Amino acid sequence: MSARNQRDSGSEASGAQGIAIGWTVFSYLIGGMAAYGGIGWLIGRVVHVSLLFPIGMLVGLGISVGYIIYRYGRAASTGGDKTWKRA
Repeated sequence: MSARNQRDSGSEASGAQGIAIGWTVFSYLIGGMAAYGGIGWLIGRVVHVSLLFPIGMLVGLGISVGYIIYRYGRAASTGGDKTWKRA
C-alpha cells in the first residue's frame, strides 16, 4: 500500500469517527429534551400547569449540554499525570 493510500484511509477512519460522535451528541440533545419534556408534560398534566412541558425540555437540554461538555469537552490525558505545573 502506498503512503498516499495509507494517509487517505486514515483520514476516512477519523472522518467516520467524527460523524459517529456528531450523531451521538445529536441523540443526547434530542433524548434529553424528549425525556425531561415528557416528565414535565406528565407532571404538568397532573398539577394542571402547562408551563412545565417547555421548562422540562429546557432542563433536559441543559443537562444534555452539560453531559456532552463533561464527556467530549475534556482533553485526552497523555500520561495519567493530572498535576498542574506552574509556568
